[in-house]
Amino acid sequence: MIDVGAAVIEDERGYILIARRKQGKPEEGLWEFPGGKLEEGETVQSCIKRELLEEMNLDVEPGELLGTNIHAYGERVIRLHACMAAYKGGEVQLTDHDRYTWVARNELRMFDFAPADIKFVDMLAAE
Repeated sequence: MIDVGAAVIEDERGYILIARRKQGKPEEGLWEFPGGKLEEGETVQSCIKRELLEEMNLDVEPGELLGTNIHAYGERVIRLHACMAAYKGGEVQLTDHDRYTWVARNELRMFDFAPADIKFVDMLAAE
């Protein structure tokens, strides 16, 4: 099982950052909450901070754990840990994604999300 951290980054307007996986990546063309794989001995929060800086050039402050979701993509099983995170700075630069956008919670369901993220889309859209 692969542990993955995902950031639910909310800006001062209450909009949430989502990103679309680029071609050649697993789940290409699907939207997700940005993040990445935990390294050995790493906490979910430290993973999110590192991954967002590496993959999107963003400084974030991860906070409370929103929840965990286990999802099988064929033989590959991931355990997705989603955390709320505050945007601290940085200009978005994409490496693993080809698009990003900031959306209101009530707009989240308009996007085609990776299956592991849908639990969190539903939670956020219901608030």
